[in-house]
Formats: sequence, structure tokens, C-alpha cells
Amino acid sequence: MMRTAWWVAACAALLSQTPCWAHGRTADLERNTHFGKIVGVDDSDVSGTYAWKGVPFAKPPVGNLRWKAPVDPDRWNRTRATQQFGNACAQYGRIYGPGANNRHDATIGTTLNQAVGSEDCLYLNIWRPAKDDRKGRDRDNDRGRGNDKDDDLPVIVFVHGGSDVSGYTADPVYDGAALAKAAHAVVVTVNYRVGIFGFLDLPQLKAGTNGVGDSGNFALLDIIKALEFVRRDIDAFGGDPRNITLMGQSAGAINVYALQTSPLVTNARHPLFHRVVPLSGGISLATNLPPGRFPTLSPQSTYVAQGSALLSNQLIADGLATDAASAAAYAASQTPEQIAAYLRSKSPAALFTTLLTKLSLLGLAGSGPIPDGIVVPVDPIAAIQAGNYLRVPVLAGNTRDEAKLFPSFLALSPALGGVSGRLVNDATLFSTQFSYQPDGPPTVSIEQWIPAQYLPVATPVTGFNARTDLLNQLFFIASRDNVLNALKAQQNDVWYYRFDWDEEPAPWNDIYGAAHAFDLSFIFGNFGPSLFSNVANSTANKPGRLDLSDAMMKSLGAFARRGDPNAPAALGVTWRPWPSTLIFDATPTGKVISLQ
Repeated sequence: MMRTAWWVAACAALLSQTPCWAHGRTADLERNTHFGKIVGVDDSDVSGTYAWKGVPFAKPPVGNLRWKAPVDPDRWNRTRATQQFGNACAQYGRIYGPGANNRHDATIGTTLNQAVGSEDCLYLNIWRPAKDDRKGRDRDNDRGRGNDKDDDLPVIVFVHGGSDVSGYTADPVYDGAALAKAAHAVVVTVNYRVGIFGFLDLPQLKAGTNGVGDSGNFALLDIIKALEFVRRDIDAFGGDPRNITLMGQSAGAINVYALQTSPLVTNARHPLFHRVVPLSGGISLATNLPPGRFPTLSPQSTYVAQGSALLSNQLIADGLATDAASAAAYAASQTPEQIAAYLRSKSPAALFTTLLTKLSLLGLAGSGPIPDGIVVPVDPIAAIQAGNYLRVPVLAGNTRDEAKLFPSFLALSPALGGVSGRLVNDATLFSTQFSYQPDGPPTVSIEQWIPAQYLPVATPVTGFNARTDLLNQLFFIASRDNVLNALKAQQNDVWYYRFDWDEEPAPWNDIYGAAHAFDLSFIFGNFGPSLFSNVANSTANKPGRLDLSDAMMKSLGAFARRGDPNAPAALGVTWRPWPSTLIFDATPTGKVISLQ
């Protein structure tokens, strides 16, 4: 009691100098950054890690900074608490979150297609092991810049997916603690602007004096800004700024490839990263692929059309025009500065309404890297083939059943079936999976989920498995082969895995199997809560899940450390470079890893 009274008195005396929470054990978590001092969270008793969450790496891109390249945040003089995740970036609600509360909760299901998140969102999160297992000593007393330098831990920077229109680092799947401990690395997760706030090509938003700022690739510039923070400041957290791995999944992988080929990166004086881990992504234009394949990158002309359509339809929605012709006339009567101010005055909710009700009908609601020739090459595959990219070790991966997460795409072509492969809407999907009990008897039948024409799922040619596999070949595998073969023609150090785990309780093993994004829980060592945790993770399959996850995290750690994913004790096989494929799988009781 006397000790508590002394602590309170001391804090009161120091209140004008340093916040009370910075004294005691948390003071050991103070770190200096170029923008100011921060203090994190000691989670060593639970996860064996220290964490710093919600660390600003850029000024909030609000007001006049909307649709501009990120700039440094204002410096802060007092120690800043970095103990909670920063806001999700402004986006419209999808089943993947973030909902109304920046976390996985029931509001995800009640905010679908509504504006969520905030434009004040450019924050990153850092985890590091609380103990240096190689030296067997705690780092509790290491603080500030330079005291962790002897750690020289590899750094893994993760870029989330979400079709480049959604996603957030507070998603529980992306918590970096388990990976930091298993891989013995510093793990960083990065927020970046998404959707029309992250990618927008509109002449009236261009200053005409800065090709980078005028590119429309604000999301990529955000990620570059975060990487610059990491390069400057990660040594204060025990990370090695000379050994940074950039990892991304889905749209995050597309962004990784875009940065690997970006002239801003290839021409940089100091490398921003030294290895890449693009998972379930690609960087192929339609012109890079055989006819009938689905590209993973759209030409700049698509984004020029999107920007024009957004402005035109917003003017009509606001009563300033009645049709496309009068909208064009109105826009022409205004200065670029007036149009820019008009669009910056619109709320995210108003812009999302226009996007989802008007642009989606035109096929212009998507987002992604804009191949403008300045931030992103006009043809990234051609850039790789010409050797104009950052030549670093590559560890790529896919899930076996990527397309089972996108069954509605089966309606795109008669060759794929011509009908969506899912009967339930997003709201029903979310509510069902949110409350599902994986250890109980099945309460969902496959007939409730998949149309009869795709059943039984194993029917050759017309079954759900065959149809989604064809979609996978036309979409993910086509882009995979295109980019990995281009890379392999330039360098030998390209590795590839396929994730085959499909031990979900029935009928989810048929509905999802080894679907897109299902490897993420294994890579991060996090099995709940998430959109899929209640339908995938049962008590019966837990031993195999954990065993496989441990092997995947240790292999990733080996790659981050040495540029080679071979970890003999964890994998049990020698992983040969592409075109060989390492298969990650497990039975309910243990990992099964093989090479093809």
C-alpha cells in the first residue's frame, strides 16, 4: 500500500513533465523515433512480446491533404502512448471488417456497404520478441535509440489485403505477436488509404508540378512512407534496417509487386526492402496473359474513366448537373482548384454512395495500383523482363482453392457455370459464421450454400470443385505463372508454396477448403476471432493446425533472416526454388509438408 501511495505521489509530482503511465514497468518500453518518443505495451507474460500500436508515420490525410502524397506527421514533445490500434482507413463495410468499432465484432454485419473507418488512419504497429532467445536474456531494460541494435532482428512489414478497397491492421488475424516470437523477428503492420481515397486519377486533383503526387497512387505512397519510417527508426526496436522483408497478401501482394517494380523503389539511393513475400497476388495486365484470363492489374485508362465517372455522377447526385453532358459542361466551367475543393468537401459516405450505386453499374468501382509510368511502370511484367525492378529474394504462395472465396465469379462466364456459386448474401454469411459452433453438430447444409447445379461438389467438370478450380486457373494461377516465370528468368532465388489445408468441419471443408486467405491464420499463428475462425477451427483439427502454423512461421522467419525459406527442423524437406512447389498441409493431428 505504501509503495502504491509513493507511485501515485511521484506521478503527481511529475505530471507536468511525463505522463504517469510512462513510469514503472512501461517506462522500459519507451522508444525514440524521428517524430518523438513513444511508449508501448509489455505483453511478455502472455505472448512473449512487446508491442507499439497506432504509431503515426504520416500526417492525417484530411482536408486539403486528401488525395495528396503523404507528408511527415507533426513532431510531438511529450511521450506518446502507442498502445491501441489506429483507425481503419475510410472504406465501405464488407464482411471482412472493420465494422463500426475497428475490430472483429457484430457491427461488421450491420455496416455492410456503409462508410466505416476514418481518413485519419496512417498508423503502423510494431511487435518484437520480449526475450532474445539466442542470448537467453531479457531486453526489459533496453530502451531508446540504439540499445537494441545488437539484436539485429529481421523485420517483416505486412501489407493487408482487401481488394484494395478495404482492410485494417486491427483485424485479429494480423496481430503480429505470435509471428514475431516464432520467427524471432520484428513484425510491422501498416495501414494505407484504400479505395477511391487510395487510388484516384482525376485531372483536377493534379498540381502539375509533381509527377509522383499526381500519379493517383496514394496508397502506394503511404506504404513507401511507412517503409521510410521503418528504415529510419526500426533499429530502436531491435530491428535491422538493412534486412526488411515486405510481405503482402491478395491486394497487398499486388501492392508488393507494384512497389518491387516501382521506379521510386528501384531508383532509391537506399533500398526500402530487401526481400518480398507476395501471397495470392499478381501484377499482370490483360495484355500479359493468354485470352480469357483475368488480369490482376488494370491499365491507367480504367482509372481515368473511374475518376471522370465519379466526378460526373457526384455532380448529378448533388443537383449540379442532370446528365453526363451537363456534368462535363459544369466541370469545364470550374477551375481545377474549385473541382478539387468540391470533391474534398464531400464526406466519405457521400462518395461511397455514388461509387456503389452508380460506378459499380459501369464496372468502375474497383481499385488498385495505377500503372502511370512514374510510381508504377506502364507494364510491370515488361519491367521485370527487362531487369528494371528491385532484384531481391522472392517467396510467393497461393492457396489450393483460392477461388472458393469468390464463388459469385462463376456467374461471369457460361464456361464457369454462368450462375453464382453461393446462395446466401453477405449479411447471412457473416451472421452465420459469426455465431457458428465448430465443435457442435452441423447447422448448415451444403445445399443451403451452393446451388444444385454445382452439386455434388466432386462431380467432374460441372461440380463446385471443378468450376472453382477452373476459375482459379484463369485468375490466380495465370498471374502467378506470368510473374514468377518473369522473375525466375532474371534470378534464381524465387520460392513458391501451395497451401492445401482443408480440415474444416463439414460442410465447410467443401464450401471453403483451402480458400483464398485461409493461410493467413497459419502464417500469423492466430486462429480466432475472425470471419472464418468459427467455421474452420475445431478442437479436433487443432493439433494439426498448430503444428503446421509453427512450421510456416519458422520458415518465414528463415526467409526473412537469410533470404532462403529452408528451415530443415521445421519443414522436414528441402525446399527447392520455383518451379518446384512446397505443399503445406496437415491432418487433424500433425503437419504434412511435401515437395512437388
